[in-house]
Amino acid sequence: MTGTAERTTARSNDRRLLIAGMVAGPLFFASAILQGVLRDGFDLRRHALSQLSTGDLGWVQMLTFVATGLGVAALGLAVLHSGSRVAGRRTIASGLLVFGLGFVVAGLFPTDPAKGFPAGAPDGIGPMSWHGTVHIAAAVMAFFGLAVATGAATVHAIRAHAPLRAVLSGITTILLVLPSSPDYASIQLAVTGLIALTWTTALAARLYGSRSRIDAPRAPAAAVASA
Repeated sequence: MTGTAERTTARSNDRRLLIAGMVAGPLFFASAILQGVLRDGFDLRRHALSQLSTGDLGWVQMLTFVATGLGVAALGLAVLHSGSRVAGRRTIASGLLVFGLGFVVAGLFPTDPAKGFPAGAPDGIGPMSWHGTVHIAAAVMAFFGLAVATGAATVHAIRAHAPLRAVLSGITTILLVLPSSPDYASIQLAVTGLIALTWTTALAARLYGSRSRIDAPRAPAAAVASA
């Protein structure tokens, strides 16, 4: 009985981790879109989403970064517990954990006001503060970690003869490692983040679906035979 109870608890915990992973991406972009619309002066063509963490309402984006990072890290733990259902699970889980940690750090250490946002900020880009440096380093670390995860997923999808997963994971990997264009950096980073978090959401949803099938109660053999 004790062993059964422990397995039930473990499955329940894994489901919670996967739900957190599924919520992380939509949460980030719902928050970013609302802030982008409601905060005066924000223009995605000029301002990176990270700049929403500046100003009087910057705490909202800071919390968004932290919550998203924790959600993706939870997905990483769920992948680590997934066993044979995820090929290359240790590498993928490690990449997701690095991504999650990077987002948490990026949330705790905001970037600097720039390009006229928030109101009163200089029109250009001023000297970078120490916390702005930490923010950028954490963001680079996060995207590198996710590129490791998506790259490993691409390789294992090819080996498993899963062309759709291989293509989608491969495209995500390429976008994560592409250098940013100075003229379109804010838009490019937003699109890259959207695709990256869509990938993590899709992975969490796929694992949650397979977990639900595994956990579904089965009819007793005698009942099946008599049906």
